[in-house]
Amino acid sequence: MHAPVAIITGAGRGIGRAIALELANRGYRLALASRNQQELEAVAAQAKTAISVPTDITRPNDVQMLVDKTLASFGRIDVIVNNVGLAPVAKVNELSIEQWHAVINTNLSSAFYLTRAVWETFKEQHAGCIVNISSMSSRDPLPGFAAYGAAKAGLNLLSLVLAREGAEHGIRSYAIAPGAVETSMFRRMVSKEKWPVEKTLDPADVARVVAQCIDGDLKYTSGEVIFLSKTV
Repeated sequence: MHAPVAIITGAGRGIGRAIALELANRGYRLALASRNQQELEAVAAQAKTAISVPTDITRPNDVQMLVDKTLASFGRIDVIVNNVGLAPVAKVNELSIEQWHAVINTNLSSAFYLTRAVWETFKEQHAGCIVNISSMSSRDPLPGFAAYGAAKAGLNLLSLVLAREGAEHGIRSYAIAPGAVETSMFRRMVSKEKWPVEKTLDPADVARVVAQCIDGDLKYTSGEVIFLSKTV
């Protein structure tokens, strides 16, 4: 009952799945969130001490439900990992208003919603850790990533503000900004011919850095944006 508890969004595949398995191996109890219940249940079965909570993370009421279910199941929340992402490739003149809002809501607003929903719990515990999965696109976006790059840049700044506002309450915050990661989302955008597997990070690489922010040597870098890339 004293094992720490983490909420992970976008936990059904890719980076989120890798983070879930990494933290499960470190003794964490998990609340796994995404829209795909089947994927969540598969990850929860591997993680063992986990609940799956189908959630539309862009809806504040859904986010509050996620937090309430986590507290009801485990009695505490120690970590949130804002990992959910959406990255359509479209140049500014091709990007619809609806797409813009969807990207901002998924990549940036959702992180605010979840952080706001757990903030009082963290304050009462005088401890809490927020890890936001950003992107190298926040610093060096490719053409077609106007919305995605802007959202992730906003996430970096949000992470810094949360670190500063949370310091007096024992709350830490980080942004991890990987380059190309071998995920289905990345492969929908870029083929292996254009970007070979040898040049991509494995999701497990990102997961290990997340764990280092939570309870490893990187825990002393609250407020920082940690850029990750692979060179071959």
